[in-house]
Amino acid sequence: MSNGNDKAKDRPSVGRTLQQARLDAKLSVGEVSSATRVRVPIVQGIEADDFSRCGGDVYARGHIRTLARAVGLDAAELIELYNAQQGGRPAELPTGPLFETERIRPEPRRPNWTAAMVAAIVVVIGFVGFTFFSTGDEEGGGSVAERTETPDPDAPGGGGPERQGPDTPTAEPEPTESAVAGVPADKVTVVLSIEGGNSWISAKDGNGRLLFEGNLADGDSETFTDDEQIDLVLGNAGAVKLHVNGREIEDVFEPGQVQRLSYTVGDPEEG
Repeated sequence: MSNGNDKAKDRPSVGRTLQQARLDAKLSVGEVSSATRVRVPIVQGIEADDFSRCGGDVYARGHIRTLARAVGLDAAELIELYNAQQGGRPAELPTGPLFETERIRPEPRRPNWTAAMVAAIVVVIGFVGFTFFSTGDEEGGGSVAERTETPDPDAPGGGGPERQGPDTPTAEPEPTESAVAGVPADKVTVVLSIEGGNSWISAKDGNGRLLFEGNLADGDSETFTDDEQIDLVLGNAGAVKLHVNGREIEDVFEPGQVQRLSYTVGDPEEG
C-alpha cells in the first residue's frame, strides 16, 4: 500500500492534472463551469488542489468525476489518484449522514419565508379570480336585467341566458405559470417540487443562513426567497422540478445525481 501511495505522490496532483487537461482541450474555467454546473470558485479551488470549498470528500469526488468527464480524462483513474494522494479511500458513508458536511447550526428564530410566499401566491390567485368574476358580472348584468323587465314570450326557452347565469361552473385559474410569474421582481424566488421519487434538499440564503434541510417525498414542494441569492443542494436532482423567478428550469438532471445550484435576482442563472 505504501508503494502505491509513493507512486501516486510522484505523479502530478489531481488539480494539476485537471488543469492541464482543460488547457489541452482549450477550455476556460467559465466554459467548464457552464458545462458541468460546478461553480467557478470550486473549479478554481480544485485545480489548485484546494478541496475545502467542496464540502467534504463525498462532494470532492463527485466534482472530480464531473470535471474529469468534461475535459476528457478517465474519472475512475483520477479518483484513485485522489484517494492515494489524500491518504487512502475512507469507508463508505451510509445514505443518512451523507450530507452532514452541509449542515450548519440552525438559527433559533428565522423568518418563515415559505409561509410568506404561499400567502403572496394566494393573494395573486384571489385577485385574478375576483377580476375574472367581476368582469363577467358586468358583462352579463345588462342582459339579465333587460330580460326581467321586458320578457319576450316568443323567445326560446332562455337556454342562452341561463347558461350565462352565476350557477354555471367556471374553471378556476390554475396556480401554474401565471401564479408563479407574480413573484417579486426585486427578489430571487425558487419554487421546488418533487416528482417521481424523493430527494434530500438543502437551501441557504445569500448570507449563508440555512432556510431548509431535509428529505422531501413525491408530491412535496417548498418555496424559498431572498433579496440576493438562493443556494441549493439537491441529493437526487433527477426527482426535482424548479421554477426560478417565475420561469421553469428546463434542465434535466439524472436520477441520483447530486447538484449544487445558485440563483440570483432576474433571469435564472446558476452560479
